[in-house]
Amino acid sequence: MRVCVAGVTGWTGRAIAAAVLRSEDLRLVAGLAREAAGRDAGTAIGQDRPAGVAITADPARALAANPDVWIDYTHPVAVKGHALAALEAGVRVVIGTSGLSAADYRDLDAAARAAHSGVIAAGNFSLTAALLKHLAGIAARHLPHREIVDFSHADKPDAPSGTARELADHLAAIAPNRLSRPVDDILGEPATRGASLAGTQVHSVRLPGYVLSVEALFGLPGERLTIRHDAGLSPEPYVAGTLLAVRRVGEVTGLVRGLDMLLFGCSPLTPESPSAAPRSPPGPA
Repeated sequence: MRVCVAGVTGWTGRAIAAAVLRSEDLRLVAGLAREAAGRDAGTAIGQDRPAGVAITADPARALAANPDVWIDYTHPVAVKGHALAALEAGVRVVIGTSGLSAADYRDLDAAARAAHSGVIAAGNFSLTAALLKHLAGIAARHLPHREIVDFSHADKPDAPSGTARELADHLAAIAPNRLSRPVDDILGEPATRGASLAGTQVHSVRLPGYVLSVEALFGLPGERLTIRHDAGLSPEPYVAGTLLAVRRVGEVTGLVRGLDMLLFGCSPLTPESPSAAPRSPPGPA
């Protein structure tokens, strides 16, 4: 399978590209990055030998390499345009970049269906983040009061994180949230109650010392439940899930959102989707 990695020299992109180069069933045919344009992709990401693939800063040139799948770990302002161009060129898309809106995802779904193609997007391709989303969905069936807290590094360009946004949308599809006191009735500063996303209050903390953490908080009188995902300093947790999406994107039409859909096939309350039937968890990349 021929693969292009957009954001190939980035924190996650270089780990993805290295895993593609090690893989027996995937072939790196293009890499997209502005600052490393013209360099060999292998040496640019710190490999011992050249990959024989020159990095380009031009998405059209990357698509001219005829990849089967476009993997995007670039900036939120660029990823949607990249994905639409790839779909128009007949290339399937895997998106690991966060920061896209609900409207962006609707547009990508419509474009993929019009092209009879597929997109798999996840705010977080790690196994523990997928489990957070899945287990929080089970909790939402029984616990009507919830909030989300999203932690990340101080210079993260988007808020909330893609993980938190995807989680809020997922929980809204399962059960409505119940606020004991509407935010508009708050005395003082209503903004301190966070942003309402799909009916859930989401609070984004941006401080040095964090990589990415997301908490799903549920409460009942006299008790509470916290489900939390914490990311470490390595991009490796995102590699296996991304490559699983690359290998599975040929099976889907339209947009599949979330690694949990590949692992578990459905939300706790919705019928299993034929395009996202559950498989074994991703193994080592």
